[in-house]
Amino acid sequence: MIDQNLLDAVKTYSENMTRPITFVLGSGEHDKRAELIDFLSKIAGTTDKINFDEQVIDDSLPSAISFKVVSHVDGETADTGIVFSGIPGGHEFTSLILAILQAGGHTLKLDEGIQKLIKRFNKPLQFQTYVSLSCHNCPEVVQALNQFALLNDGISNEMIDGALFQEQVEANKIQGVPAVFLNGKPFANGLIDTAKLIGKLQEQFPDLLSDVEDDAEQLEQQDVTVIGAGPAGVAAAIYTARKGLKVTIVADRIGGQVKDTQDIENLISVPLTNGTDLSTNFVKHLAEYNITLREHVSVKDIGETEEENYSINLNTGETFETRSIILATGAQWRKLGVPGEEENIGKGVAFCAHCDGPFFKGKDISVIGGGNSGVEAALDLAGIVKHVTVLEFADELKADQVLINKAKEKSNIEFITGAATQEIKATDGKVSSIVYQDRSTGETHERDLSGVFVQIGLVPNTEFVKGFVDLNRFGEIEIDERCRTDRKGIFACGDVTTVPFKQINIAMGEGSKAALAAFEYLVMQ
Repeated sequence: MIDQNLLDAVKTYSENMTRPITFVLGSGEHDKRAELIDFLSKIAGTTDKINFDEQVIDDSLPSAISFKVVSHVDGETADTGIVFSGIPGGHEFTSLILAILQAGGHTLKLDEGIQKLIKRFNKPLQFQTYVSLSCHNCPEVVQALNQFALLNDGISNEMIDGALFQEQVEANKIQGVPAVFLNGKPFANGLIDTAKLIGKLQEQFPDLLSDVEDDAEQLEQQDVTVIGAGPAGVAAAIYTARKGLKVTIVADRIGGQVKDTQDIENLISVPLTNGTDLSTNFVKHLAEYNITLREHVSVKDIGETEEENYSINLNTGETFETRSIILATGAQWRKLGVPGEEENIGKGVAFCAHCDGPFFKGKDISVIGGGNSGVEAALDLAGIVKHVTVLEFADELKADQVLINKAKEKSNIEFITGAATQEIKATDGKVSSIVYQDRSTGETHERDLSGVFVQIGLVPNTEFVKGFVDLNRFGEIEIDERCRTDRKGIFACGDVTTVPFKQINIAMGEGSKAALAAFEYLVMQ
């Protein structure tokens, strides 16, 4: 289950711990209990900073294969609120290691402003996060909520391996991960970053924050504030920092949509990489410069100052002034907007084939969209599901021919073009069929299936600047050849703009161009 290389890594990482932690096991019997005990024993055996005694039991834990992480501070035992139900291998092994380190005194990854905000939460928040160990998006949610628990005694988070708790998965009608429940009720489905988690909490609990005066030191006036940290935003921040400007980058996460991308084969000079590695390199490159990073936060709104500068207002309550702004907020998955889509997300409607495909093993599913992302998703799913029906609105597929050729070699992939999706139907809380119209004949068809993967492109993240800068009818920010918007001192770049062809290479170039244009603007002021 756990090889020596991983154990050696745990031993190395534990050197960063400033206090010991203990694993405490739940009571009862389970087929996997012996495997979990062996797993925890081997980890504890790497260092005297990690303790485990299988005879020490906590009957309050939810199952025989549940364990909690307990911290020891100045001789006192402290419950961290972090529970793992299952054996956190696969992608979740990182979540366990981070929980050990952070409970052991290592610095948290969350922005300081976010940490102060979470400490002010005044309501009991019991999270349960259902995961698949093969899901590359799940750890980000688990790790964020574990840090919430470490910061606030009123918060707890239980990671639940859905494969080992099928009865719960069925009872909760879960067909997509991560699936987050809060105080026993559905809260969030799919990848959701820290900023959006906090936004949903503030929306659900308007009185969530205690009345404690914030004594945080305010950021001084910046020359450039870059909003967004995908390829465009990172390039813009680095280029402006290289000019000696005071630069702050505000983002929910470094990498943006790129972080969710699997293989990347068209980044010039790099034959093959992936979104995780590229995002990691973004972080390393940003660290080479004097750039102020506000990660895991979001911008509530932008205001104007009397000095003709701008004020940036964050969801943490922090406000600071900036002489110029580069908008690089990227895009998110576009939804169909048909009946049955929104209410069945996580119950058969999904957007990530890699994460949620295993839930549909041996079943019939549909992919909506015949572009590159749609055909790639169909290829990814073909090895898992029984049959894939690709529905494309246009009269012909829009994907690259090489992908179409690969897909047509698969006997269980079917293409239907000229198909307009009308409705997604559900039975007993799970997707059961899709209704589409043949655009050439007007005839309506209904096809029985268990899942619908929506792959119809992206929609720009411009909600917070509507009415502030000019947008086109697609919601993209209107820019000129120098990435200038209609407002003095505000620039935009990447997928959030009207620039054609949403590609990593193009976004990086546009980010660099926006940075040079901002520098030119500031010099001329």
